[in-house]
Amino acid sequence: MSIVDKKGLKISSTLFEFVNNEAIPGTDVNSDDFWDKFSKIVHELAPINLRLIEKRETIQKKIDDWHKSNNEKEFNKIEYINFLKSIGYLLEQKEDFKIETTGVDQEISSIAGPQLVVPVDNARYALNAANARWGSLYNALYGTDVISGNIGEEWDKERANKVISYVKAFLDKNLPLDKISWKKINKIQITQKSGIYTPIFFSGENKYKLKNSKQFIGFNGKIENPSSILLKNNNLHIDIIINSNTDVGKIDSASISEVIVESALSTIVDNEDSVAAVDAEDKVKCYRNWLGLMKGNLSSTFEKNGKNITRKLNPDRTYTSLDGKKISLHGRALLLNRNVGHLMTNPSIILKDGSEIPEGILDAFISTLCALHDFKNKKNSRTGSVYIVKPKMHGPEEVSFTNTLFEKVEEVLGIEKFSIKVGIMDEERRTTVNLKECIRKVKNRIVFINTGFLDRTGDEMHTSFESGPMIFKGDMKKSKWLNAYENWNVDVGLSCGFSGKAQIGKGMWAMPDQMANMMEQKISHPKSGANCAWVPSPTAATLHSLHYHEINVFDQQDQLKTRNKAKVENILEIPKADRPNWSLEDINRELENNAQGILGYVVRWVDQGIGCSKVPDINNTGLMEDRATLRISSQHIANWLHHKICTKEQVQEVMKKMARIVDEQNKMDPNYKKMSDNFEKSIAFSAACDLVFEGKSQPSGYTEPLLHKKRLAKKAAN
Repeated sequence: MSIVDKKGLKISSTLFEFVNNEAIPGTDVNSDDFWDKFSKIVHELAPINLRLIEKRETIQKKIDDWHKSNNEKEFNKIEYINFLKSIGYLLEQKEDFKIETTGVDQEISSIAGPQLVVPVDNARYALNAANARWGSLYNALYGTDVISGNIGEEWDKERANKVISYVKAFLDKNLPLDKISWKKINKIQITQKSGIYTPIFFSGENKYKLKNSKQFIGFNGKIENPSSILLKNNNLHIDIIINSNTDVGKIDSASISEVIVESALSTIVDNEDSVAAVDAEDKVKCYRNWLGLMKGNLSSTFEKNGKNITRKLNPDRTYTSLDGKKISLHGRALLLNRNVGHLMTNPSIILKDGSEIPEGILDAFISTLCALHDFKNKKNSRTGSVYIVKPKMHGPEEVSFTNTLFEKVEEVLGIEKFSIKVGIMDEERRTTVNLKECIRKVKNRIVFINTGFLDRTGDEMHTSFESGPMIFKGDMKKSKWLNAYENWNVDVGLSCGFSGKAQIGKGMWAMPDQMANMMEQKISHPKSGANCAWVPSPTAATLHSLHYHEINVFDQQDQLKTRNKAKVENILEIPKADRPNWSLEDINRELENNAQGILGYVVRWVDQGIGCSKVPDINNTGLMEDRATLRISSQHIANWLHHKICTKEQVQEVMKKMARIVDEQNKMDPNYKKMSDNFEKSIAFSAACDLVFEGKSQPSGYTEPLLHKKRLAKKAAN
C-alpha cells in the first residue's frame, strides 16, 4: 500500500487522493489547511477516545467482580443499583430540560413515517433507498403476501382486482369521499371556481367531493382529464395516477392505474453494522458513494433481464396546486449518515505514535466534508444540515466526546456551529439508563434517538455475563427489561421535547419476505409514539407507510406524555434463567439457531466483504442480518458456555453441522467457498468459532475486532 506522509500522518494514498481529488474540489476547503488542522485534532482527540474505551473495560470488570462476589446469595436489586451508582455507571438525573436543536428538516421534525437503513458500500442499494421516498402501493401489494394467493410471473387479473380493492378500502378509511366509497367512482375531474381547483368524483352522473377538502393538494394534466391527483393525510402525500391505457387502468372503474405513496421519508446511509470496511480501499468505496449522494451524481449500471440499466437519483415531483401555482415535492428520502462508534481504529491513517486512527474520528471528518457539496445545492438537506447517526456510545461522557468531535469538525471545515446534527443510537445499557443525561450533552444538535433490540440485547448479555445463564433468545422480547427499555426511550424523548423537533425511532423488521406479518405487527411502532421505524426494503417502506396514515403519531405522543413513566429499576432486571432445567433437545435447537445465523452471516462478511445478508434461520425463514444480529447470537452461546449450559465440544459439533447446512444453502452462489471442505483452513469458519469461544473477552461483546482481523487475513490471502 502506497503511503503519503502529511502533517505527521501516514495516509494511504487511496484515501489521500480521494480527499484531495474528489471530496475537496467544489468546496471552499483548502487541501493543505485541511490536513494540517485535521492532524492536530486527531492527535488531540485520539488519546481521549482511547481513555473512554479503557473506561468501558474498567467498569465492566467491576460489574463482573460484583456478580462473582454476590452470585452465591439471592439477588438484591437495591444493592445492585447502589453498586452501579457507586462506580459511576448509573448517574443522577439532573433538572428537566428541552432540546434546543434548530434548522431541522421537516422529514425529521414534523412528518412521521418509515426509515430505511442501507449499506453505503453498495451504490445500487443506496440509490434504491434514496429513491424510496415514493413507492408504488400497487406493486408493493401485488408482489407480496399481504394479498393472499400465489404470486406468479404472469399478469393475474384476479390478483390485481384484490389489490385495487385493498387500496380503495385504505382510501375510504383515510381519505374518504363524502357519502360514497372510492369503489363506486367511475371518473375523476378537476373544477375551477374563483381561481381555486377542486377535484370532483363521479359515480354515473352524480358528483361527489372529498369529505375533507384540505386533503387535496394538487394535480397534473388537464382539468377535464387529469393524469394524477395529489392528496395528503397526516402530512404524507398520496399520488393517484389516472391512465386507462394500462392493464390496471383498464380494469379499474375510475381508470386509476397506480397509487404512489410517500414512503421512506428518511434513510440512514450506513458506514457501520451493514458494511464490511476494514482498510482504506473499503473506506474510500463507502465515502465515494456518500459523496455521490451529496453531489447528486451517484449512478449505478447493472444488467437486468439481458439489458443494461443505469440508476440515478430521482428528480423532484411537480404538480399544479389548488391556486394554479407550481409546487415541488422532494423526490428522495432525507439521507442520514451512520458513522462508526468510538471503538474501532482503521489502518488507512497511522498517527505519530504508530497507532491507527480512531475510525469514528475519520468518519466524522470525511462524511461531513462530502456533505459540504450539499450545503451548496441543498438537494438533501434544505436547512443546511448534515445528519450523523452515532452508534454504540456508552453513557453521557462518550456522547459529550462526540459533541466535542463535531465542534472540531465544524471549526476545521468552516461551517456554522451545530450544522452537524446527531442521532443517538440507544443500544448500549449505560446509555439507556442515562439517556436523559446523554441527550443533555447534545441538546443543541440532537435530532434522533431510537431503540435497537439486537445490539441492546447483546450489551445486556455482555454487561451481565457473570450474573448467570441468559434466557432463550426468543424469550427476550417478552422480558421485563425490554418492555421497560422500549417505553423508557419514548418517555425520555417526549419529556426532553422531541415531539415536533426530533425523531424517536424503533427497530428493524428483519423478515423481508413476511410483509403480511409486518402489516399486522409493525403498527405497534407508531402506536408506541415513535415517529419513525426501520424497514429492510423500499417495498417494506411503502407498506409500513400505511400505518402512519392510520395513526397520527404526534397526537399519540400527546397522549403518551401523561402515562406512567417506565422505571430504571425495571430496565435493570437482568434476563437470566435462575433455575435452568432445559432439555438437551431444547439446548441444541437454540445452539443450532444461533450457529446458523452466525455462520450464514460471517461467511459472506469474511469471504466476500458483504456486511448485510439475508440469512435463513433454523426454520428456513430469511432474516436480514447485520453485525447486531451476530453480536446477540455469539454472546448468547458464549454466555451458555461460560455457565456450563453446554460444552465446548457440543458447540463445536453444532458449528460444523450448521456450516454444512449453510454451505448447502449457498451452493448456487458462484463466489461462495465451502467451509466444510476444510474446517481447519476456512478463515470464515474460524472467525465464527472465535466469536463464540472468545466472546466473553470481546470489548462490550462487539464483533468488529475479530471480524476485521479475519477479513484482513482473507484479503491478504487472496
